[in-house]
Amino acid sequence: MKTSKRYKESVAKIEPGKSHTTEEAVVRVREAASTKFVESVDIAVRLGVDPKKADQAVRGTVSLPHGVGREVRVLVLAKPPKDEEAKGAGAEHAGLAEYLQKIKDGWSDVDVIIATPDVMGEVGRLGKILGPRGLMPNPKSGTVTPDVAKAVKEVKAGKIEFRVDKTGILHATVGKADFESKQLVENIQAFLSTVVRLKPASAKGTYIKSVSLSSTMGPGVRIDRNQVPAR
Repeated sequence: MKTSKRYKESVAKIEPGKSHTTEEAVVRVREAASTKFVESVDIAVRLGVDPKKADQAVRGTVSLPHGVGREVRVLVLAKPPKDEEAKGAGAEHAGLAEYLQKIKDGWSDVDVIIATPDVMGEVGRLGKILGPRGLMPNPKSGTVTPDVAKAVKEVKAGKIEFRVDKTGILHATVGKADFESKQLVENIQAFLSTVVRLKPASAKGTYIKSVSLSSTMGPGVRIDRNQVPAR
């Protein structure tokens, strides 16, 4: 793949193995971002946990103070009158039977699915479809709740869900390259603070092993672990 002059210049500025302050990392990532389209800014956190153990499978949600910079499409699976409450709160789609069938038929044109507890018996049957797509509602992430209006507003305002993968790494989008540096720094700090709070009691040794930041098409920039907020 052909690399741009801008990308090469950005890579040249990054010293292999060197860690940066969060502010420095943000500056370098923004410099490396494409000028042709607005790239996302992503964070990767390598944790000292064993994801195979249920009590170390770190997962959670965090409301980023400045959102992620894109419109989040929400589907709420609920019966009346909750479906109307969801629409009133800004959900693009709300209902039950119609959408359950659409999902079975392969439709998944949404970013988040929220459901009320009373319909989870029906929604649970779609676990094999929704699970691999990261769309299965879950009480731990706040996407199974009777207060659908509140859940919709939180997601629209910048609430994101994350979960450690099988290699022990957390991946999340923390904004866009056209955000102000301060906004990205504050989003990153909010994310890392939440990750630190979720440290499993059974995790031994170093919990946060490494943190890196990158734009969609840019090189990874390491953030100094000392920049991670204390618990």
